[in-house]
Amino acid sequence: MQGVGSQKTADLPRTLGLPDAVAIVVGIVIGGGIFIVPNLVARNLGTSTAILGVWIFGGVVTFFGALAAAELGAAMPATGGQYVYLREIYGPLGGFLYGWSMFLVCRTAQAAWLATTLALYVSYFVPLGPVGSRLLEAGALILLTAINYRGVYLSALVQKFLASAKVVGLLVIIGSAFLLRARVPAMPSTAAAPFSMSHFGLALMACVLAYDGWAQMTDVAGEIKRPQRTILAALVFGVGIVIIVYVLANAAYLHLLSPAEIAASDHVGATAAERVLGPAGGGLVAFIIVLSIIGSLNGVFMTGPRIYFAQARNGLFFSKFAEIHPRFQTPAFAIVAQAVWSMVLLLTGTYETLVTYAIPAAWFFYALMVLGVMLLRAKRPDLPRPYRMWGYPLTPLLFLIVAVAFIANSMIEQPGPTLAAFGLIAAGVPVFFLWGHRRDRQRA
Repeated sequence: MQGVGSQKTADLPRTLGLPDAVAIVVGIVIGGGIFIVPNLVARNLGTSTAILGVWIFGGVVTFFGALAAAELGAAMPATGGQYVYLREIYGPLGGFLYGWSMFLVCRTAQAAWLATTLALYVSYFVPLGPVGSRLLEAGALILLTAINYRGVYLSALVQKFLASAKVVGLLVIIGSAFLLRARVPAMPSTAAAPFSMSHFGLALMACVLAYDGWAQMTDVAGEIKRPQRTILAALVFGVGIVIIVYVLANAAYLHLLSPAEIAASDHVGATAAERVLGPAGGGLVAFIIVLSIIGSLNGVFMTGPRIYFAQARNGLFFSKFAEIHPRFQTPAFAIVAQAVWSMVLLLTGTYETLVTYAIPAAWFFYALMVLGVMLLRAKRPDLPRPYRMWGYPLTPLLFLIVAVAFIANSMIEQPGPTLAAFGLIAAGVPVFFLWGHRRDRQRA
């Protein structure tokens, strides 16, 4: 390992504008969840009012988290996003554990899982056997690695196209739901189950999963032009677009289907689209999901490698990860390394287990980041803050309450994966100290 002082001083160029940053937020967050999660929500909430209410509340909580990330991002607009914030707030160990978790499990297992899901939905149009599916999965990882390797401008262009296409596709479904007559008569509504806070809490957990991924845009903060303004605007507009689309989509589902039908359907989006568009509706939904998955996967390759790049520049990861490609001006080695490890997880099938560890780990670090806003205000009151989080301290406290509840619910519902997630994070502690010892010996 090399120390901080021995690393190259060149930085990644600031080439991303506001549309690029918004596309990263929208492209990563809007995935297949909006077509599937409503089923989980309706199982716990039996009325249209409660269903729409929990989606709005989940969006508000997500928005508050985005405001926290915006305060930190405007104050520290450097490549690495959450890694940078956690390192500054909790020291090198906090930053290392975040980067360790992202590379080992969170981003790499996420990439492998997205590639597998992509093959599943492509098979709607083209039958794929086991070999064909595996080739498509590997090909998707290789293609998006190549796009991101060759420059952030190209990957941002792809992200803008995919984000726009999926939003337009969703708006087509939403508009048709309200403008066209349903082709199949709706089933009669059944009596709604009594409202309870426990059921609302379970529905909320499902919603915040569908909203997940909003903070990943901050990983490319070092490549954003005028970051003190753009980071805030991108998070506000990006998360705002997602909230509007999600609420309208659920309103459209409820316009076509009863809560009981939504609860009974494993593919709510396809069921609703088929009701107004016929068999073509199912194909449209499958196509939008394919675009959504590719957008999320491209976003993972745009953002994740910047964490390892920043970590290496601080001497907390292999120095090779800190290299910038002389022609393409990208963290090329970090991009390839993430792809290689994702491919290993894909081919061995271990991602299926690891992706369940990634969710509680990600929310643990979300909680630390938002708590860090409060800690950093006490620790560094003199730090220039171009933007201060609106509603402080109530807004971060509300987010923290939901984050703690989310982790507690994971511990109750999935104790094995949740404990394993924290075990993986804790396993990084001895690695950090061994790494530091090795670095000190190299300096001597």
